[in-house]
This record gives sequence, structure tokens and C-alpha cells, in this order.
Amino acid sequence: MNWFGRKKDTQQPSAVSSTSRPTGGGGTATRAKAANTVVSLRENIATQEKREQHLEKKIEVCVKEAKEKLAKKDKKGALFKMKQKKLYEAEIDKIQNIKMTLETQVMNLESAAQNAETLKAMQSGKTAMTEIRQQTNIEKVDDLMDEIKEEMELADEISNALAQPVDPLIADEDDLLAELNELEANDVEEELLRPTKKAEVPAMPDVPTAAMPSIKNATKEEEDELKQLEAELAAL
Repeated sequence: MNWFGRKKDTQQPSAVSSTSRPTGGGGTATRAKAANTVVSLRENIATQEKREQHLEKKIEVCVKEAKEKLAKKDKKGALFKMKQKKLYEAEIDKIQNIKMTLETQVMNLESAAQNAETLKAMQSGKTAMTEIRQQTNIEKVDDLMDEIKEEMELADEISNALAQPVDPLIADEDDLLAELNELEANDVEEELLRPTKKAEVPAMPDVPTAAMPSIKNATKEEEDELKQLEAELAAL
């Protein structure tokens, strides 16, 4: 059955399928085959979509003609057009199911191809790590660390040597300190043997011997106090 109302053209080979030829080993051939299959599936999906669009137009025509026949009281002709419409709708349902199946295949195929590429990349990474590990084995690492440690110790010794003070008398410091202590001890001994001077007592004023002057118009009590003061001074 010609669903599109015209003679089907001779199918031309796909550009991808004609140009994507395996050029290498099995991996390249598999990837090329997967790519060609995806292209073929997508072309089939496009064909199904065109077919679906064509059937939808036919359904519109059937509905229009059914209305016209019904208006002319041709119920039998209208019923026939409605049956055609029903057949076209059933075919569209089939096409949609086919499209879903094709889309699922495309998705699964692309996912499988991506997984294969991921696995290949992981294998390449593992191979590279193995090569690097073989070039840097544990013995070489240990030797290198020992050499680095020796160089650091040597550098530390050089730094300590450069940091030492340059003093020509540094070796005689103990003798000089002993001589200094001896001089200090002699000074202390001389200070102890030196006679001490008698402390000078400041001269005190002489005690007056003359009688205290009398106080004019003094009372008897005042005269008694004056006599007592004279007696105290005489006793000193």
C-alpha cells in the first residue's frame, strides 16, 4: 500500500553508512557499525513520523467527507468514511509504538557505545598508571629519599659551620675567666685586711654650769619647776 500517494523513490545509500567504513581494528569497526545503526534507526524514525503526518491528514479528509455525506443524507457513505478514519487512527497507534521501540533502541545503543568508550578510556588510564609505576618503583623511590636526606644533612652541617663565631681567643676563655676570678678574690681579701677607721662621734655642747636666770615676778610654782630643771641639768 502506498501511504504517501506517490511512487516510493529508490532508497539512496546513507551518507554515513557509505562513508563510515571500518579503518582499523575490531574496536574501530564496532564503533563504526554502532554509528551506522544509530543513523539507520533515526532515518526509520523520521520515515515513521512522515507516515504518521500523512495519516493524520487522511483522517482530517475522512472527517470532512463524512460530514458532507451526512449533510446529503448519505449515512452509508458517512459511515464508510468513519470506518476509514478508525483504521487510520489504529495505524497511527501502531506507528507511535514503533517509534517508541526505535527510540528505545537508539538510546540503548548510544548508551552501550558510550559505556564502551568509557571502558576504553579507563583501560587506557590503567595502562598509563602501570607504565608510570614501573618507571617509578619503590626501590627507586627509597633510593631517592635517602639521597635527599643525605643532601639535607650535609646542607645542615654546612649551615652550622658557617654560623660558628670567628674569635681567635675563644679557646682561652676558661683561662681568662679563672684569672678574672683570682683578681676578684684578691681585691676582696685586701678589703678585709684593711684596718677599719674609728667612727667619729660628733661633739656635744657643754652642759651649762651657771645658774639658770631667775624669772621676774615668777610664782612659787614656776620657781619650783625652774629648780627642778637646774637639778636635772646638773646631773648630766
